[in-house]
Amino acid sequence: MLWIKAFHLLFVISWFAGLFYLPRIFVNLAQTDQGPVYDALIGMAHRLYRFMTILAVPAIALGLWLLLGFRLGLNQGWMHAKLALVLVLVGYHYQCGRVLTAFKQGRNIRSHRYYRWYNEAPVLVLLAILILVIVRPF
Repeated sequence: MLWIKAFHLLFVISWFAGLFYLPRIFVNLAQTDQGPVYDALIGMAHRLYRFMTILAVPAIALGLWLLLGFRLGLNQGWMHAKLALVLVLVGYHYQCGRVLTAFKQGRNIRSHRYYRWYNEAPVLVLLAILILVIVRPF
């Protein structure tokens, strides 16, 4: 079970690295006009999104293995709240893909300030998940 936890954490941390960095690329894209720099940022964002999607799959699969295979916290309120926040993260990940598509098509309507705030969402969700898992308030 400890091996599964270790690999789950490895993939979660790696996925979060992408969730933290991709919106930062969106900030730069929103500040850059079309041209070679914009194209380079689009390429970086595309490769990062593809890689973080690959990382999200084993992170979620191993989390489900821990949940269902070992019944870790299955009947506790903190786990239900954590699972709800994981669904929020999956939605955020999907939304990042939609934003990236809008940038690729030149349809972005948001400012760099919006993306600076958008960049903070995964930090807040991670904080909430850590509190739920470590403190187990309910």
